Amino acid sequence: MKIFADTADIAAVERLAQSGLIDGVTTNPTLIARTGRPIATVIKEIAGLVDGPVSAEVAGTEFDKMMCEADILRKLASNICVKLPLTLEGLRACQRLSSEGCETNVTLCFTANQALLAAKAGATYISSFVGRLDDIGLDGIDVLRDIRLIYGNYSGLNTQILAASLRTPNHVLAAARVGADAATMPPDVIDKLAGHPLTTSGLEMFMQDWAATGQSILPR
Repeated sequence: MKIFADTADIAAVERLAQSGLIDGVTTNPTLIARTGRPIATVIKEIAGLVDGPVSAEVAGTEFDKMMCEADILRKLASNICVKLPLTLEGLRACQRLSSEGCETNVTLCFTANQALLAAKAGATYISSFVGRLDDIGLDGIDVLRDIRLIYGNYSGLNTQILAASLRTPNHVLAAARVGADAATMPPDVIDKLAGHPLTTSGLEMFMQDWAATGQSILPR
């Protein structure tokens, strides 16, 4: 499963990119707004730090404006994936951009029916929001499972399922279990994937025992 960092924090992207553990980055208008910097500057910097796709979202809601914004965004770097809202206008833009060979990420998906339409429009990724469905008492993982089933029924649908709005390592685990192609999450959730109290305590014990030997693996 691909792991994307959901952030516009340049320092966080640089740190995670150096680890070799992330396959791309997703952003949205809210994340860009938090930086207080121009979107073009932020996206260019992120795109220069990672080899994989960088999702940059349009702000328009009408087809013509989305297409104009998409044209600007896709020229910022070769690895830009244009992010579009899951509306009829957004799907229309997705179809056009996809036909031109531009990678697309259709966002704010909350039902399998929406995901089916995004795949019909040729979306590269469909961002299915898990946490926001959980917030209103529904099961976001169930929607991922339905999307996986539907996409598997039709060989002509090549859209990748991107599990989004993941708040905890358990969300990530559940997304992987149902076969999501990718998952995007805040940097702190990525950090938590590597953590466990027994790992921490075990390492502390190993280091104490090693120090007691007085040895050094490196030459002195």
